[in-house]
Amino acid sequence: MWWRLKRSEFIKQKKEGNRKALKGLVDSGEIPGILAYVDGEPAGWCSVGPREAYPTLERSRVLAKVDDKPVWSVVCFFVAKQHRGKGLMVKLLIAAIEYVKEHGGRILEGYPVEPKEGKMPDPFVYTGAASAFRKTGFVEVLRRSETRPVMRYFVEER
Repeated sequence: MWWRLKRSEFIKQKKEGNRKALKGLVDSGEIPGILAYVDGEPAGWCSVGPREAYPTLERSRVLAKVDDKPVWSVVCFFVAKQHRGKGLMVKLLIAAIEYVKEHGGRILEGYPVEPKEGKMPDPFVYTGAASAFRKTGFVEVLRRSETRPVMRYFVEER
């Protein structure tokens, strides 16, 4: 919900209010993202949808629109601790690409982090790691911040 609400709303709703808001999206029929399962158990999550679903992007100087092309966005990930470092983020990105293809999207955009030096602590990589995006064919199209590239995947026509 971080990307879908004004900051003040997100903070005001706190954890339970934001959980209920996300459940409301699901109950309404909107698909707010995709899940990854390992051995039948949920192991990861990726929020993906049309850029317009994430108004916080529009309020960001660093993540403002690159151009007027219609894009879908991958805005956040969660990978359960026991599944981190095993390539699940890459698998979620591959699934997100397929999901966007199935829904007629032509460009998928991501806003990962790329630390200047070494590894960032896991909680700071919730928008994804630039290396995972590169592994799945995303290319950097703009960088307004030293550690935050804007990356795109261009979906091939079927």
